[in-house]
Amino acid sequence: MKNYSTFEDIEYDLKRLNLERQIAFEELKGVKGQIKEDLKPLHWLQTAVKYASKFGSLMLLKKIIK
Repeated sequence: MKNYSTFEDIEYDLKRLNLERQIAFEELKGVKGQIKEDLKPLHWLQTAVKYASKFGSLMLLKKIIK
């Protein structure tokens, strides 16, 4: 627990804590937006196509080597 000697110290800490709260809230909004973007069906489809193309490339390379 912090002991304050003046009201200015209290006001300073209140302003600092309010800014920290606002920053944390904005970070949460950013995370929410990113999660929303990650859960879109188009994103899932792009991810599936990316992995399918990698797998297909590896299988083609395997057949060429044999």
